[in-house]
Amino acid sequence: MRLTLWPSAGQSWTDLLDVVVHADTSGWHGVAIEDHLFALGGDAAVEPRLEATGVLAALAAVTQRVRLLPLVLSATFRHPSVVASWAATVDHISGGRLTLGVGAGWMEAEHARNGLALGSPAERLRRFDEHCTVVRALLSDATASFSGEFYEVHDAPCEPRPVQAQLPLLIGGKGDRMLGLVARHADAWNMWAMPEVLVERSAALDAHCARIGRDPQTIERTTQALVLLTDSTAEADAFMAAASPRAAFAGTATQFADLVARWEAIGVDEVIVPDWHLGTGARRRDALDALQEAVAAI
Repeated sequence: MRLTLWPSAGQSWTDLLDVVVHADTSGWHGVAIEDHLFALGGDAAVEPRLEATGVLAALAAVTQRVRLLPLVLSATFRHPSVVASWAATVDHISGGRLTLGVGAGWMEAEHARNGLALGSPAERLRRFDEHCTVVRALLSDATASFSGEFYEVHDAPCEPRPVQAQLPLLIGGKGDRMLGLVARHADAWNMWAMPEVLVERSAALDAHCARIGRDPQTIERTTQALVLLTDSTAEADAFMAAASPRAAFAGTATQFADLVARWEAIGVDEVIVPDWHLGTGARRRDALDALQEAVAAI
């Protein structure tokens, strides 16, 4: 099973770099960075976030082996031509280690406060469909032309070309209509889910693939849950209660490996681990090592 680290973009650059360098040198598969302009904490307090494309470009230059993934770039933030050019550039900086994660956008407060159009769910999906079409064309073809409801490009180049012959496109989402777009456009799919939920959504994705004649095995499955390492049953119970309904795990590294085995049994290719509850400094590095060792043993 591939393990990817999701370091919080709400921590300092120094702390984020520390944990990413550890992941890069200790055998983790990848590093994922969220794309939010801010987050809302308790009582709607604004929590800062480092900007995803800047962080990933910097990490591309200072890491050697981990794959890099935005989880996921909101289609409402950037024109697809800009996204494609950025992705090709970071693919060069990293030596071909970028997976391009994209999504339709969802956080209403983030859009309203920054004057960004979000639109109805139906509008977001139409926009996102066009966004993926343009990005894929720019990254795959010598030039791209497209005329739609939201975007127009005319003989647009994306130079230099990516290092990877086909730069992987990951889509995050879980609704039935979004899964239809995953089947149409994506090389990989991501959603927050415990195994019981993911197996049902994965079957829905398979059905969308069947309708368009695509082999569902050509789409990799990735997922994540909040993670707390603890030997205390009381602490684990309190964490799980507070995390609900979001997918979450609390327990020992061995118990986490058992959960990973359940994900693997239903076809998951990659598990993404947020570092948000793993402590800082040496404690966090030790937690990452414990998780990796336990999963490697299954």
